[in-house]
Amino acid sequence: MQNISGSDFFNPVITQTWTNGRHQVRCLKVIQETADVKTFCFGMQQPVLFFFKPGQFVTLELEIENEPEMRSYTISSSPSIPYSFSITVKRVPGGKVSNWLHENLAVGDALVVHGPMGQFNSADFPASKVLLLSGGVGITPVMSMARWFFNTNSDVDMAFVHSARTPEDIIYRAELDYMSTRIENFKLHIICERTPTGQAWSGYRGYLNREMLQLIAPDFAEREIFCCGPAVYMRAVREFLQHADYDMSRYHEESFGGDTLIPSPTVQQPVMGETGPDKESVNTLCTVKFMSSGRQIEVAEGTTLNEAAASASLKIPKACGMGICGTCKVQVLDGQTEMSHNGGIDDEEIEQGYVLSCCTIIKGNVEIDY
Repeated sequence: MQNISGSDFFNPVITQTWTNGRHQVRCLKVIQETADVKTFCFGMQQPVLFFFKPGQFVTLELEIENEPEMRSYTISSSPSIPYSFSITVKRVPGGKVSNWLHENLAVGDALVVHGPMGQFNSADFPASKVLLLSGGVGITPVMSMARWFFNTNSDVDMAFVHSARTPEDIIYRAELDYMSTRIENFKLHIICERTPTGQAWSGYRGYLNREMLQLIAPDFAEREIFCCGPAVYMRAVREFLQHADYDMSRYHEESFGGDTLIPSPTVQQPVMGETGPDKESVNTLCTVKFMSSGRQIEVAEGTTLNEAAASASLKIPKACGMGICGTCKVQVLDGQTEMSHNGGIDDEEIEQGYVLSCCTIIKGNVEIDY
Protein backbone atom coordinates (compact mmCIF):
# COMPACT_ATOMS: atom_id res chain seq x y z
CA MET A 1 0.00 0.00 0.00
CA GLN A 2 1.33 3.42 -0.94
CA ASN A 3 2.27 5.65 1.97
CA ILE A 4 0.72 9.10 1.92
CA SER A 5 2.45 11.92 3.76
CA GLY A 6 0.62 14.74 5.50
CA SER A 7 1.77 17.21 2.87
CA ASP A 8 0.09 15.16 0.14
CA PHE A 9 -3.29 16.17 1.52
CA PHE A 10 -2.54 19.77 0.57
CA ASN A 11 -1.40 18.95 -2.96
CA PRO A 12 -4.22 19.97 -5.34
CA VAL A 13 -2.73 17.86 -8.13
CA ILE A 14 -3.26 14.51 -6.38
CA THR A 15 -6.18 15.41 -4.12
CA GLN A 16 -9.48 13.96 -5.33
CA THR A 17 -13.04 15.08 -4.64
CA TRP A 18 -15.70 12.70 -3.36
CA THR A 19 -18.58 12.14 -5.76
CA ASN A 20 -21.69 10.02 -5.51
CA GLY A 21 -20.79 6.42 -6.24
CA ARG A 22 -19.24 3.30 -4.72
CA HIS A 23 -16.11 3.85 -2.65
CA GLN A 24 -13.93 1.82 -0.32
CA VAL A 25 -13.09 3.61 2.91
CA ARG A 26 -11.21 2.70 6.05
CA CYS A 27 -12.26 3.17 9.67
CA LEU A 28 -9.97 5.74 11.29
CA LYS A 29 -11.50 6.15 14.72
CA VAL A 30 -14.30 4.78 16.93
CA ILE A 31 -15.83 7.03 19.59
CA GLN A 32 -18.14 5.80 22.36
CA GLU A 33 -20.73 8.60 22.57
CA THR A 34 -23.13 7.01 25.09
CA ALA A 35 -23.68 3.50 26.45
CA ASP A 36 -25.38 2.38 23.22
CA VAL A 37 -24.16 4.90 20.64
CA LYS A 38 -20.85 4.94 18.76
CA THR A 39 -19.38 7.27 16.15
CA PHE A 40 -17.30 5.72 13.36
CA CYS A 41 -14.90 7.99 11.45
CA PHE A 42 -13.80 7.07 7.92
CA GLY A 43 -11.26 8.21 5.37
CA MET A 44 -9.34 7.01 2.33
CA GLN A 45 -5.69 6.14 1.87
CA GLN A 46 -5.31 8.66 -0.94
CA PRO A 47 -6.15 12.35 -0.31
CA VAL A 48 -9.88 12.83 -0.84
CA LEU A 49 -12.02 15.86 -0.04
CA PHE A 50 -15.32 14.58 1.30
CA PHE A 51 -17.67 17.27 0.03
CA PHE A 52 -21.34 16.74 0.84
CA LYS A 53 -24.33 18.79 1.94
CA PRO A 54 -24.91 18.88 5.71
CA GLY A 55 -27.72 16.42 6.42
CA GLN A 56 -26.97 13.96 3.61
CA PHE A 57 -26.30 10.25 4.13
CA VAL A 58 -24.20 7.32 2.93
CA THR A 59 -25.20 3.69 2.44
CA LEU A 60 -22.90 1.01 3.87
CA GLU A 61 -22.35 -2.17 1.87
CA LEU A 62 -21.55 -5.02 4.26
CA GLU A 63 -21.45 -8.79 4.42
CA ILE A 64 -22.81 -10.22 7.66
CA GLU A 65 -23.09 -13.98 8.21
CA ASN A 66 -22.36 -14.49 4.49
CA GLU A 67 -25.34 -12.35 3.55
CA PRO A 68 -25.06 -8.95 1.77
CA GLU A 69 -26.51 -6.10 3.83
CA MET A 70 -27.06 -2.46 2.88
CA ARG A 71 -27.92 0.24 5.44
CA SER A 72 -28.10 4.02 5.17
CA TYR A 73 -26.70 6.29 7.88
CA THR A 74 -26.64 10.05 8.03
CA ILE A 75 -23.23 11.71 7.96
CA SER A 76 -22.90 13.27 11.39
CA SER A 77 -19.69 15.19 10.71
CA SER A 78 -19.45 18.46 8.79
CA PRO A 79 -17.97 19.06 5.32
CA SER A 80 -15.96 21.81 7.01
CA ILE A 81 -13.65 18.95 8.12
CA PRO A 82 -13.16 17.64 4.59
CA TYR A 83 -10.64 14.78 4.72
CA SER A 84 -12.85 12.38 6.64
CA PHE A 85 -16.50 11.79 7.46
CA SER A 86 -18.36 10.14 10.32
CA ILE A 87 -21.56 8.26 11.04
CA THR A 88 -23.11 7.82 14.47
CA VAL A 89 -24.90 4.54 15.11
CA LYS A 90 -27.19 3.49 17.93
CA ARG A 91 -27.28 -0.15 18.93
CA VAL A 92 -30.84 -1.37 18.36
CA PRO A 93 -32.27 -4.54 19.96
CA GLY A 94 -32.41 -7.09 17.15
CA GLY A 95 -30.71 -4.68 14.75
CA LYS A 96 -28.52 -6.90 12.60
CA VAL A 97 -26.36 -4.16 11.11
CA SER A 98 -26.16 -1.76 14.05
CA ASN A 99 -25.19 -4.54 16.43
CA TRP A 100 -22.60 -5.87 13.98
CA LEU A 101 -21.02 -2.44 13.64
CA HIS A 102 -20.85 -2.00 17.41
CA GLU A 103 -19.36 -5.44 17.99
CA ASN A 104 -17.05 -5.82 14.99
CA LEU A 105 -16.05 -2.63 13.18
CA ALA A 106 -12.64 -1.50 14.42
CA VAL A 107 -9.94 0.99 13.50
CA GLY A 108 -8.20 -0.11 10.30
CA ASP A 109 -11.13 -2.10 8.90
CA ALA A 110 -12.17 -1.39 5.31
CA LEU A 111 -15.71 -1.32 3.95
CA VAL A 112 -17.65 -0.02 0.96
CA VAL A 113 -19.96 3.00 1.05
CA HIS A 114 -22.30 4.49 -1.53
CA GLY A 115 -23.04 8.19 -1.60
CA PRO A 116 -23.29 10.90 -0.54
CA MET A 117 -26.99 11.37 -1.27
CA GLY A 118 -30.13 12.91 0.19
CA GLN A 119 -32.53 15.80 -0.27
CA PHE A 120 -32.72 16.50 3.47
CA ASN A 121 -29.98 19.07 3.89
CA SER A 122 -29.53 22.69 4.90
CA ALA A 123 -27.67 23.70 1.71
CA ASP A 124 -30.72 23.34 -0.53
CA PHE A 125 -32.98 25.32 1.83
CA PRO A 126 -30.95 28.37 2.90
CA ALA A 127 -32.41 30.49 5.68
CA SER A 128 -31.23 33.16 8.10
CA LYS A 129 -33.04 31.47 11.01
CA VAL A 130 -33.36 27.72 11.54
CA LEU A 131 -34.94 25.43 14.10
CA LEU A 132 -33.14 22.09 14.39
CA LEU A 133 -35.35 19.44 16.03
CA SER A 134 -34.18 15.92 16.87
CA GLY A 135 -35.04 12.90 18.94
CA GLY A 136 -32.54 10.22 19.97
CA VAL A 137 -30.01 9.28 17.29
CA GLY A 138 -32.00 11.50 14.90
CA ILE A 139 -29.63 14.18 16.12
CA THR A 140 -27.02 13.14 13.53
CA PRO A 141 -28.13 15.12 10.44
CA VAL A 142 -28.99 18.29 12.36
CA MET A 143 -25.68 18.02 14.20
CA SER A 144 -23.94 18.00 10.82
CA MET A 145 -25.83 21.19 9.95
CA ALA A 146 -25.00 22.84 13.29
CA ARG A 147 -21.33 21.90 13.00
CA TRP A 148 -21.23 23.37 9.48
CA PHE A 149 -22.77 26.68 10.59
CA PHE A 150 -20.46 26.78 13.64
CA ASN A 151 -17.22 25.90 11.83
CA THR A 152 -17.84 28.35 8.99
CA ASN A 153 -18.68 31.22 11.36
CA SER A 154 -22.08 31.53 9.78
CA ASP A 155 -24.45 34.21 11.05
CA VAL A 156 -27.44 31.82 10.79
CA ASP A 157 -29.60 32.06 13.91
CA MET A 158 -29.85 28.49 15.25
CA ALA A 159 -32.31 27.11 17.79
CA PHE A 160 -31.20 23.54 18.56
CA VAL A 161 -33.79 21.40 20.37
CA HIS A 162 -32.93 17.80 21.20
CA SER A 163 -35.01 15.17 23.00
CA ALA A 164 -33.31 12.30 24.85
CA ARG A 165 -34.48 9.52 27.15
CA THR A 166 -32.26 10.53 30.10
CA PRO A 167 -29.33 12.90 30.69
CA GLU A 168 -26.91 9.99 30.12
CA ASP A 169 -28.42 9.41 26.66
CA ILE A 170 -27.61 12.90 25.33
CA ILE A 171 -25.41 12.39 22.27
CA TYR A 172 -22.62 14.97 21.69
CA ARG A 173 -23.48 16.61 25.03
CA ALA A 174 -20.05 18.11 25.71
CA GLU A 175 -19.71 19.46 22.17
CA LEU A 176 -23.20 20.97 22.24
CA ASP A 177 -22.43 22.71 25.53
CA TYR A 178 -19.16 24.03 24.08
CA MET A 179 -20.88 25.39 20.96
CA SER A 180 -23.55 27.12 23.03
CA THR A 181 -20.89 28.96 25.04
CA ARG A 182 -18.81 30.07 22.05
CA ILE A 183 -21.33 31.80 19.80
CA GLU A 184 -24.44 33.85 20.50
CA ASN A 185 -26.39 32.59 17.49
CA PHE A 186 -26.59 28.99 18.82
CA LYS A 187 -29.34 28.46 21.40
CA LEU A 188 -29.30 24.97 22.92
CA HIS A 189 -32.36 23.35 24.50
CA ILE A 190 -32.36 19.72 25.64
CA ILE A 191 -35.43 17.81 26.81
CA CYS A 192 -35.13 14.61 28.84
CA GLU A 193 -38.04 12.22 28.96
CA ARG A 194 -37.16 11.13 32.50
CA THR A 195 -34.42 11.54 35.09
CA PRO A 196 -33.35 8.31 36.82
CA THR A 197 -32.40 8.38 40.47
CA GLY A 198 -28.92 9.77 40.91
CA GLN A 199 -28.85 11.74 37.65
CA ALA A 200 -29.00 15.51 38.05
CA TRP A 201 -31.00 17.46 35.47
CA SER A 202 -32.24 21.04 35.53
CA GLY A 203 -33.50 21.27 31.96
CA TYR A 204 -36.82 20.52 30.29
CA ARG A 205 -38.58 17.25 31.18
CA GLY A 206 -41.14 15.18 29.34
CA TYR A 207 -41.93 15.37 25.63
CA LEU A 208 -41.68 18.21 23.15
CA ASN A 209 -45.08 19.79 22.49
CA ARG A 210 -46.42 23.03 21.09
CA GLU A 211 -46.48 24.80 24.46
CA MET A 212 -42.89 23.82 25.22
CA LEU A 213 -41.75 24.88 21.74
CA GLN A 214 -43.49 28.23 22.24
CA LEU A 215 -41.33 28.78 25.34
CA ILE A 216 -38.13 27.57 23.67
CA ALA A 217 -38.50 29.31 20.29
CA PRO A 218 -41.44 31.73 20.31
CA ASP A 219 -40.44 32.82 16.80
CA PHE A 220 -40.56 29.27 15.35
CA ALA A 221 -43.00 30.45 12.67
CA GLU A 222 -40.16 32.57 11.22
CA ARG A 223 -37.68 29.68 11.08
CA GLU A 224 -36.87 26.99 8.54
CA ILE A 225 -37.38 23.72 10.42
CA PHE A 226 -35.27 20.57 10.03
CA CYS A 227 -36.51 17.57 11.98
CA CYS A 228 -35.22 14.01 12.43
CA GLY A 229 -36.10 11.30 14.91
CA PRO A 230 -38.36 8.31 15.54
CA ALA A 231 -41.54 8.19 13.47
CA VAL A 232 -43.75 8.91 16.48
CA TYR A 233 -41.63 11.96 17.33
CA MET A 234 -41.82 13.43 13.84
CA ARG A 235 -45.55 12.73 13.59
CA ALA A 236 -46.15 14.64 16.82
CA VAL A 237 -44.04 17.55 15.57
CA ARG A 238 -45.92 17.71 12.27
CA GLU A 239 -49.28 17.67 14.02
CA PHE A 240 -48.62 20.51 16.46
CA LEU A 241 -46.93 22.60 13.77
CA GLN A 242 -49.96 22.18 11.51
CA HIS A 243 -52.29 23.13 14.36
CA ALA A 244 -50.15 26.23 14.88
CA ASP A 245 -50.66 27.14 11.18
CA TYR A 246 -46.94 26.83 10.48
CA ASP A 247 -46.02 27.06 6.78
CA MET A 248 -45.25 23.36 6.20
CA SER A 249 -43.43 24.12 2.95
CA ARG A 250 -40.61 25.26 5.25
CA TYR A 251 -40.66 22.01 7.25
CA HIS A 252 -38.17 19.27 6.31
CA GLU A 253 -37.74 15.85 7.87
CA GLU A 254 -35.60 12.75 7.44
CA SER A 255 -36.62 9.16 7.99
CA PHE A 256 -35.68 5.74 6.69
CA GLY A 257 -37.72 2.58 6.30
CA GLY A 258 -37.35 -0.60 8.33
CA ASP A 259 -34.97 -3.50 7.80
CA THR A 260 -37.51 -6.12 6.90
CA LEU A 261 -38.65 -6.82 3.38
CA ILE A 262 -42.06 -8.49 3.30
CA PRO A 263 -42.64 -10.18 -0.05
CA SER A 264 -46.07 -9.76 -1.55
CA PRO A 265 -47.98 -12.86 -2.65
CA THR A 266 -46.97 -14.15 -6.07
CA VAL A 267 -50.61 -14.51 -7.08
CA GLN A 268 -53.63 -12.93 -5.45
CA GLN A 269 -56.35 -15.56 -5.28
CA PRO A 270 -59.80 -14.48 -6.54
CA VAL A 271 -62.57 -14.05 -4.02
CA MET A 272 -65.31 -16.56 -4.76
CA GLY A 273 -68.92 -15.43 -4.63
CA GLU A 274 -72.02 -17.57 -4.68
CA THR A 275 -72.17 -17.55 -8.49
CA GLY A 276 -68.48 -17.44 -9.31
CA PRO A 277 -65.45 -15.19 -8.86
CA ASP A 278 -65.87 -11.53 -8.04
CA LYS A 279 -64.29 -10.08 -11.17
CA GLU A 280 -63.44 -6.75 -9.53
CA SER A 281 -61.27 -8.53 -6.96
CA VAL A 282 -59.06 -10.36 -9.47
CA ASN A 283 -55.77 -8.54 -10.09
CA THR A 284 -54.13 -8.60 -13.52
CA LEU A 285 -51.08 -10.85 -13.52
CA CYS A 286 -47.83 -9.69 -15.05
CA THR A 287 -44.75 -11.68 -16.00
CA VAL A 288 -41.45 -10.41 -14.61
CA LYS A 289 -38.27 -11.79 -16.14
CA PHE A 290 -34.92 -11.31 -14.34
CA MET A 291 -32.64 -11.72 -17.32
CA SER A 292 -29.22 -12.01 -15.62
CA SER A 293 -30.52 -14.51 -13.07
CA GLY A 294 -32.58 -16.48 -15.56
CA ARG A 295 -35.64 -16.38 -13.32
CA GLN A 296 -39.24 -15.58 -14.15
CA ILE A 297 -42.31 -15.04 -12.00
CA GLU A 298 -45.90 -13.89 -12.23
CA VAL A 299 -47.09 -11.21 -9.83
CA ALA A 300 -50.10 -8.97 -9.45
CA GLU A 301 -50.05 -5.66 -11.29
CA GLY A 302 -48.99 -2.93 -8.84
CA THR A 303 -46.36 -5.08 -7.11
CA THR A 304 -43.01 -3.34 -6.65
CA LEU A 305 -39.98 -4.70 -8.46
CA ASN A 306 -38.28 -5.34 -5.11
CA GLU A 307 -41.24 -7.41 -3.92
CA ALA A 308 -41.32 -9.32 -7.19
CA ALA A 309 -37.63 -10.13 -6.85
CA ALA A 310 -38.16 -11.38 -3.29
CA SER A 311 -41.00 -13.61 -4.50
CA ALA A 312 -38.56 -15.05 -7.04
CA SER A 313 -36.04 -15.72 -4.23
CA LEU A 314 -33.84 -12.86 -5.41
CA LYS A 315 -32.63 -10.13 -3.10
CA ILE A 316 -32.18 -6.70 -4.63
CA PRO A 317 -30.21 -4.72 -1.99
CA LYS A 318 -32.15 -1.85 -0.47
CA ALA A 319 -31.64 0.45 2.48
CA CYS A 320 -34.23 3.21 2.86
CA GLY A 321 -37.23 1.62 1.11
CA MET A 322 -38.43 5.10 0.15
CA GLY A 323 -36.60 5.94 -3.07
CA ILE A 324 -34.09 8.14 -1.27
CA CYS A 325 -30.81 6.27 -1.10
CA GLY A 326 -30.53 4.80 -4.60
CA THR A 327 -29.27 1.45 -3.32
CA CYS A 328 -31.91 -0.67 -5.08
CA LYS A 329 -31.26 0.67 -8.58
CA VAL A 330 -31.89 -1.75 -11.47
CA GLN A 331 -32.31 -1.36 -15.23
CA VAL A 332 -35.61 -2.05 -16.97
CA LEU A 333 -34.82 -3.61 -20.36
CA ASP A 334 -38.39 -3.83 -21.58
CA GLY A 335 -41.92 -3.39 -20.27
CA GLN A 336 -44.12 -1.01 -18.33
CA THR A 337 -43.32 0.30 -14.87
CA GLU A 338 -44.13 3.39 -12.84
CA MET A 339 -41.67 4.97 -10.40
CA SER A 340 -42.31 7.44 -7.58
CA HIS A 341 -38.95 8.29 -6.01
CA ASN A 342 -37.57 10.80 -3.51
CA GLY A 343 -34.33 11.88 -5.17
CA GLY A 344 -32.33 8.64 -5.18
CA ILE A 345 -31.89 8.64 -8.95
CA ASP A 346 -31.01 11.32 -11.49
CA ASP A 347 -32.56 12.19 -14.85
CA GLU A 348 -29.67 10.73 -16.88
CA GLU A 349 -30.05 7.35 -15.18
CA ILE A 350 -33.80 7.41 -15.76
CA GLU A 351 -33.23 8.08 -19.47
CA GLN A 352 -31.02 4.98 -19.56
CA GLY A 353 -33.86 2.87 -18.19
CA TYR A 354 -32.78 2.68 -14.56
CA VAL A 355 -35.36 2.67 -11.77
CA LEU A 356 -35.38 2.29 -8.00
CA SER A 357 -36.93 -1.11 -7.40
CA CYS A 358 -38.31 -0.26 -3.95
CA CYS A 359 -40.64 2.42 -5.32
CA THR A 360 -41.29 1.16 -8.86
CA ILE A 361 -44.51 -0.73 -9.48
CA ILE A 362 -45.17 -3.17 -12.29
CA LYS A 363 -47.74 -2.07 -14.89
CA GLY A 364 -47.34 -4.93 -17.38
CA ASN A 365 -44.90 -7.64 -18.45
CA VAL A 366 -41.36 -6.55 -17.59
CA GLU A 367 -37.77 -7.61 -18.27
CA ILE A 368 -35.16 -6.57 -15.68
CA ASP A 369 -31.38 -6.69 -15.91
CA TYR A 370 -30.80 -8.50 -12.63
